[in-house]
Amino acid sequence: MHYRSIGSSGLRVSEIALGSWLTYGATVDVAGAAEVVATALALGVNTFDTADAYAGGAAEEALREALRGTARHKVVIATKAFFPMSEDPNDRGLSRKHLFESVEASLRRLGTDYIDLHQCHRADETVPLEETVRAYEDLIRSGKVLYWGVSEWSHQQIEAAVEVADRGRAYRPISNQPQYSMLRRGIEKRVLRSCTKRGIGQIVWSPLAQGVLTGKYGTGARPAGTRAAHPVQSRFMEAFLTEEMLARVERLRPIAADLGLSMSQLAVAWVLRQPDVASAIVGATSPSQLEETAKSSGVVLPPEALAKIDALFPA
Repeated sequence: MHYRSIGSSGLRVSEIALGSWLTYGATVDVAGAAEVVATALALGVNTFDTADAYAGGAAEEALREALRGTARHKVVIATKAFFPMSEDPNDRGLSRKHLFESVEASLRRLGTDYIDLHQCHRADETVPLEETVRAYEDLIRSGKVLYWGVSEWSHQQIEAAVEVADRGRAYRPISNQPQYSMLRRGIEKRVLRSCTKRGIGQIVWSPLAQGVLTGKYGTGARPAGTRAAHPVQSRFMEAFLTEEMLARVERLRPIAADLGLSMSQLAVAWVLRQPDVASAIVGATSPSQLEETAKSSGVVLPPEALAKIDALFPA
């Protein structure tokens, strides 16, 4: 396993991070999560991504049980806040009140004294940015949070957060967590450039485009037990399951084969070609899935392969 610093910070994360969206505490029980997390640790994965809203908090609880007995300094735990956790009007968003209460609740569910990286799950236009930045300053000074970051923020929102932090001599965000894959290259236009200039690294989610880039869906098949066959989870990936898109994905198969890689390894290595991508978050419901994907770490794709991929999926 290879490791990278997040932006200009001193926090080093594994190139492969294990995520828990739609899996732990939901479709994968605690015992299953513990098995995959044990495999992750054995493979050198040190970064575990979750959020308060995942399975209504159950994902954080599953991660707590899966990491039980692991030395705390050996892992980087990243979680998030923004989405509603109840019907209460203050139990959501990025207000000072909600951030403090969300962090306290996450600490309890995770069974830890501090969160390595706490992230704004989305931007909150209803709360002054100064309030959010100052809340993180105080959370960091209290020792409950070590670093803060954002997820799915525009380049303008990220730039504004840095300006507010600098003006108040507060801690800047160190990370952004965007969706990024061969099928979703939007951050290349402005977000990457803006973040690089400000020392902010990327921890990307869905590098496999919800599993489509593994090639498991062929030209339209939806095997039983897969995300595409799930009546609820499939709604996040319908845009990727068109006949035209799946046909293009199939053309990646010989590119991967020529390099001795599986399609999933090719997809993750592709996002890691960006030096400012510190880590790629992958979901795994079994140890074997993670064992395969982890082999993407350290892979360097040759220019001719990158050119073929660009031709199939231009920015």
